[in-house]
Amino acid sequence: MKTSSQAPITSSELANLWIAFQEKTMMLRVLEHFIEHADHEGKQLLLSHYNGATKNIEMITSIFQQEGAVIPIGFTESDVKKGVPKLFDFLYDIMYLYLMTKVEMSLYALFTGMSYRKDIEDLFIGMTTESQLMNSQATQFLLEKGVLVRPPFVSMPKQVNFVQDKNYMDGFKWFSDERSLNTVEVSLIHHAIETNLVGMQLMIGFAQVAADKEVQKYLTEGMELSKKIEIDLGEFLRQSYIEPPATHAGKATASKVAPFSDKLMMYNTNLLTSFGLGSNALGSGFSLRSDLPAKMAFNAKNIFTFAQDGGKIMIKNGWMEEPPQIEDRNQLTK
Repeated sequence: MKTSSQAPITSSELANLWIAFQEKTMMLRVLEHFIEHADHEGKQLLLSHYNGATKNIEMITSIFQQEGAVIPIGFTESDVKKGVPKLFDFLYDIMYLYLMTKVEMSLYALFTGMSYRKDIEDLFIGMTTESQLMNSQATQFLLEKGVLVRPPFVSMPKQVNFVQDKNYMDGFKWFSDERSLNTVEVSLIHHAIETNLVGMQLMIGFAQVAADKEVQKYLTEGMELSKKIEIDLGEFLRQSYIEPPATHAGKATASKVAPFSDKLMMYNTNLLTSFGLGSNALGSGFSLRSDLPAKMAFNAKNIFTFAQDGGKIMIKNGWMEEPPQIEDRNQLTK
């Protein structure tokens, strides 16, 4: 609750609250479809996240009202259809929750560090904690069900070593073998493949039910892009005799009836695309073998182009809600 002595919210706080409102209202709509069809004990996890998201939206709305700001539209009941067949099967709902809470953890931790007013800082700290807890619960649930693949195990190091070989950072060797991957590189590749596998199934389901042909074509391209990234990065693991992660769970059904609006599906795709760009940047920054950052940079270029194309489709159809704007002083002084 804002007090009379509190400063107005800053531009970054306004922006981050606005983004959080968009993401949380979208999550409500997706969870409504999942909850309607959940027939397993994981339904309680979905309900818990749904209730938490509802409270967070109420708190953000309250801040907007206190500041005299217009309430964003975000995603409403018109963006989800009740009573239609389920679009995903066999624990995909929890796998989606597992993926999206990863996005939320990154997003809200970043927003916490960009907050200056205590009530907003506390809000994002709480949202970060909630997403961390939910991700932990989803992780353990999927592990218990045997559908989440752990990263490979390795022998524990017995001594500390420093890099002596000047070719340690080399890749693309034509006449000799590349060095084996280190654990940092394996962890980043595993993470990228895992998220792409879940994202690929999302694109498959979305592409099946999209009403607009241009949207359907775009989502099909996203499906193919995810597949290519998974294959390319998987080859790095195979070169070190490690099998890439794969799961038999979480597939799209054969339904052709859309539970979500094209607007929602495009936004969700855009959100995951942005997350993919961040993951590729992280992978490029922490990998010391030159061929791996080169591949991730190439993937990032394709992901960026894909994101731009998606933005154009959203603008063309009037689906891209405009963030709050800084005052146009040039226009105001004319």
